[in-house]
Amino acid sequence: MKSLMISAPLRFFMLVAGATIWLGIWLTGFNTVHWLLYIPAVFFIFAAVTGICPGMIFSNMLFTKKPS
Repeated sequence: MKSLMISAPLRFFMLVAGATIWLGIWLTGFNTVHWLLYIPAVFFIFAAVTGICPGMIFSNMLFTKKPS
């Protein structure tokens, strides 16, 4: 589990990116934006708070070298 944790600068970046997306959703109107825009906003804030990045986990599962 320790290998899945992200560094403090990356956590800060996720927090700023997530806050920017939430600000954009709020300025546009919660009823106006498409539901798909909520997914990265939630993932960015989740990664910033917990230090576990779902995108990094998914990328590692897709692109991990398999023993031959």
